[in-house]
Amino acid sequence: MEIVTQQGHSASILGLAASGGMDVTCIAAAFEAGINYFFFYDFTNEKFLAGLRSLLATKREQVLVATGSQERDLNWLRRDFDSVRQQLNIDVVDAFFVEYIYPAEDLEQVEALLEQLQLWQEKGLVRYVGVSTHNRAIALELIKRGKCELLMHRYNMAHRKAEESVLPSAQTAGIPVIAFTCTRWGTLLKGHPNWQEKPPTAADCYRYVLSHGAVRLALTAPQNLQQLQENLAVLPAPPLSPAEIARWQAYGDLIYGNGEDAFETQWM
Repeated sequence: MEIVTQQGHSASILGLAASGGMDVTCIAAAFEAGINYFFFYDFTNEKFLAGLRSLLATKREQVLVATGSQERDLNWLRRDFDSVRQQLNIDVVDAFFVEYIYPAEDLEQVEALLEQLQLWQEKGLVRYVGVSTHNRAIALELIKRGKCELLMHRYNMAHRKAEESVLPSAQTAGIPVIAFTCTRWGTLLKGHPNWQEKPPTAADCYRYVLSHGAVRLALTAPQNLQQLQENLAVLPAPPLSPAEIARWQAYGDLIYGNGEDAFETQWM
């Protein structure tokens, strides 16, 4: 399945995600550079929302608005959904996600939330229904149940186990994957004592993630215009060569280590 704007244009391979310190000018600059997918978790990032409101005022049909809710109660889900539409002054949310599904959850309850989103979709209020999770087993189960059209999933040079089953399963099912934590919370950019070469740039991290055929777009959350400009280098860049992929996999193995720190275990 392809992700398209209301005008029918394909989603950009890089999506701009809200972050706490993001400069309000990043939204317009990202759009001008070719980004048309904008994601936020909640209403705490006012600068991002202000920039997005301004963009939507004149470019609504050219922009994909993506957000979601961590609520598991249907009434609170409705509240979050209505708040998005009111705060952005839009009728339709392009992509809405049931967010951060974790192992202890009741998947039947999650499925009820997805069914509510599908009802809104039938009414034309939501265009794409999605889920986000760090957990591979949950991702596989939700793909199997066929209840979501988009999957947001953790994937980067260090976190590559999704390549074994989640990404192939999503690809077979025709479910586009939106990759997040592509820089592993920035730690991939810091290097490693046993790595003698330069560490990857953020653009390298996005290029690696996008090299997998299941990944439709990668989320980036720069803090300022300079970081945004650096990250935008991925848009015109060619695909990674097999040698480059192998190189970054070796680097990712060093960063991952024994897989016992909080980054690897918190959401498993």
